Amino acid sequence: MKGIIRKAEPRDLAAVNHLLEQILAVHHEGRPDLFRAVGKKYTNEELLIIFANPHTPVFVYEEFGKVLGYVFCVAECLNSGSLQPLKTLYIDDMCVEASARRRHIGKALFEYAREYAVVKGFYNITLRVWECNPEAKAFYESLGLKPQFTMMEMICE
Repeated sequence: MKGIIRKAEPRDLAAVNHLLEQILAVHHEGRPDLFRAVGKKYTNEELLIIFANPHTPVFVYEEFGKVLGYVFCVAECLNSGSLQPLKTLYIDDMCVEASARRRHIGKALFEYAREYAVVKGFYNITLRVWECNPEAKAFYESLGLKPQFTMMEMICE
């Protein structure tokens, strides 16, 4: 790999928005009942706040000045009467440019987030993967992730 992984910056807005559009298309194709064909998960203002927040680090993979992928992370502290207190790094979103897939960029982004979690003292990394995205599910399993729990649904009609 020739690229670098770094924290997202304001100059990355256009590239991140482009990648967010790609992941929306995948989700819309799989679950059009839940995901719109077009739209934005975040406004530019929200993205800038996320980029600046130390509890929501976003890392981008850049190669020759072009952002080819991102991983959105959220630091969570889980604590309830029945759970052990846990510091979890939740991966909220991850995407690699369609034309750059199968080049191990996603694996590099995940490993970067994992190392970040280790250094910062997190207990684990969690994420959700949509059942309508079998490629993503297989990718995460190839990295060694295992189901923590399964959320099920019944659509009321």
